[in-house]
Amino acid sequence: MNSTQRSIGCLILLILAHLDLNAKEPAYRPASPAKRGEPGRPLAAKHGVVVSSHYLASELGVQVLKNGGNAVDAAVATGLALAVVHPSAGNIGGGGFMIVYTTTGEVTAFDFREKAPLAAHGKMYLDNNEKYINDLNHEGYLSVGVPGTVAGFDLALKRFGTKSWKELAAPAVALAEEGFLLSASMANEFTSYEKDWKKYPSSAKSFLKGDGSFYAANEIWKQPDLAATLKTIAANGRDGFYQGDVARAIAKDMKNHGGLITEEDLAKYEAKERKPVRGTYRGCDVVSMSPPSSGGTALVEMLNILEGFNLKPLGHNTAAYLHRLIETMRRGFADRARYLGDPDFNPDMPIAKLTSKQYAEHLRASINPAKASKSDSIQFNDAYESEQTTHYSVVDAEGNAVVVTYTLEYGYGSRIVADGLGFLYNNEMGDFNPIPGTTDTRGTIGTKPNLVQSGKRMLSSMTPTILAKNGKPYLLIGSPGGRTIINTVLQVVLNVVDFEMNIADAIAAKRIHHQWLPDQVRYERNGLTDGTKKTLEAMGHTFWMYSSQGSVMGIIIDAQTGMRYGAADPRAADGGAAGY
Repeated sequence: MNSTQRSIGCLILLILAHLDLNAKEPAYRPASPAKRGEPGRPLAAKHGVVVSSHYLASELGVQVLKNGGNAVDAAVATGLALAVVHPSAGNIGGGGFMIVYTTTGEVTAFDFREKAPLAAHGKMYLDNNEKYINDLNHEGYLSVGVPGTVAGFDLALKRFGTKSWKELAAPAVALAEEGFLLSASMANEFTSYEKDWKKYPSSAKSFLKGDGSFYAANEIWKQPDLAATLKTIAANGRDGFYQGDVARAIAKDMKNHGGLITEEDLAKYEAKERKPVRGTYRGCDVVSMSPPSSGGTALVEMLNILEGFNLKPLGHNTAAYLHRLIETMRRGFADRARYLGDPDFNPDMPIAKLTSKQYAEHLRASINPAKASKSDSIQFNDAYESEQTTHYSVVDAEGNAVVVTYTLEYGYGSRIVADGLGFLYNNEMGDFNPIPGTTDTRGTIGTKPNLVQSGKRMLSSMTPTILAKNGKPYLLIGSPGGRTIINTVLQVVLNVVDFEMNIADAIAAKRIHHQWLPDQVRYERNGLTDGTKKTLEAMGHTFWMYSSQGSVMGIIIDAQTGMRYGAADPRAADGGAAGY
């Protein structure tokens, strides 16, 4: 064993000591990268499973379960750990959504989506001539929404948690304070954002060494400022972030750089418990996120359409199957743009209609089985939504299930580290429609439901989802991927339910995406045979190939045996499933 391995071993033991000083578990042994997310071979466990975008966070979440915590406890600990080890999307400076499905049959959703600051307004990204200022809503301090993650975790813990903030934050504090071994993937990401880090001194302090050089793979990366912030949260819970020294430091940083978030914005932020969107698909109950996420509504609408087709005989990813899938996606995304936004600002959204079987029959009847429809209207389209989000799934020994999708928007959010606090700000204001009344085929949208307003939550595509059988959780899934999230989750559901794949194969299978406008099918490299593509092109579909879509973290619970099977997407370099 070399000195680096000994250092990491000592670090892991320190982290476990923070989790439970009396624990009698063996020395921590992180899962081998070769075992994580391996196609066709899900992890099997009898008790609890955590699957996330970083194997360290998954392992630490499972340790919380071993130490008597429930699925919500483990979800909070995992989320805080991801803020340290997966900074491109894990966060305390962003927001997201959580679905909880308990063994007592209680099902609920937590909305901790970021909000527009109180000083925000509908024309804040326009110049004096009311022309859009390119990327002002995505770059700099004006792109930052009021963070929601800490408030969301706090609300979930108040409802279902059994462990304290101090206990659950301890592993993340130790990881930030003592550091962890950088993977080659993360080291390469750090290098790719060199211009961003050097643009903001607070970011350079976090992501570069003191001499301005980069951390390399297999070096230990420490985050002392983030550790101090996490300690404050550990000691004070929600108030440790939204009031006191941390809130004052955020407000000061914003004021010094032209941002809008104030101490009042932080003090007034509230996470909300909401009713999830519910539906059924081939005997399964479907539970997913309600607005301000569009994910659950669009997912249920599309599953309802597809339920009327006998998909399995068509064959997985054949032309006949994909044609029906594309046409279903086209219709779901048109409705997403037309109707959905923050429910507190759009009280009349027709969710019941969009998720009804009758409406699905109407849409299904409009699909020509031999010819592509045309997305020829420019009335509706989607604003840009970054693909850099992260999802994790948790089930405990009792069968309580939790799925969480949260984000900073872009990879590494705004790329601005909060001065002296060590965490990245989001740039979620870019998820609002930036130009009122202006919609075009290039990707700009100006429809009313998702315009910028003071205190409003921006529309999202995050789709944390649980399928249940006979009142018990069966499939737990979600993904990053911006607008592609909905279609990624949709295809994994179909792979499991219709094509009876195990969770690893269902996640690893190639995926496609269509979002109404632009009228184009995106497909993963090597995802279509030449014959399939030519057949679909003859039907009127056009294509664009790209490298990969989504990064699903999923669990299946076998109702007969009680075994839990977890799999991390092989597209996630550091992803991992852990269990016991």
